[in-house]
Amino acid sequence: MRLLRIGDKIIDRDRLVNIISEILHRRTIGATQQEVAVAMGLERAFVSHLEGLGEVRRGNRIAVIGFPIANKEELESIAQTFAVDFIYLLSEKERKEHVRRRSGAEMFNELLELLASLKDYDAVVFLASDKRIATLEKILDKEVIGIPLGNSPIKRDRKVKPGILYDVLESVTEGKELSIEESGKRKFRFFKKKPSGKG
Repeated sequence: MRLLRIGDKIIDRDRLVNIISEILHRRTIGATQQEVAVAMGLERAFVSHLEGLGEVRRGNRIAVIGFPIANKEELESIAQTFAVDFIYLLSEKERKEHVRRRSGAEMFNELLELLASLKDYDAVVFLASDKRIATLEKILDKEVIGIPLGNSPIKRDRKVKPGILYDVLESVTEGKELSIEESGKRKFRFFKKKPSGKG
């Protein structure tokens, strides 16, 4: 128990932290602000204000995935700066080790789960070979932003200029459209699933 004196009040800091953690936990599992407020004996405005204090960004749910990446820690740091919801970057060594430790059935199930989870994101930034980017674009019906690392197959780690990922995430989080000239200079491509239908 960590007690703080504020004027004539004694505040239990740990209790306060636990209450905030519980509020945020309930909100992340789907409770409304009103439901949390009622359950915890609080005002709904307090729950709203608390979320506002900690808000980093609004809008699209974003995933960043890629392999084989030489400077993955640097790119993970950039993705975290933009509060990216899901980050999955692997070096070639990590990718091989990951495959080696699993049976074929386990790898297949894990891949299916990953692909299914990516459908929950509004935008997927994919750093990979040209062939893999094209394949993922066909599978997902969400926006895919491809950052090509080269032609398939890629057998060695590739270093990605941090500014490229930064520009992509800035455009996605701020809802900016990049011109074709900009995307050509920065070596990334936007893929959007074409609507199916007869025409």
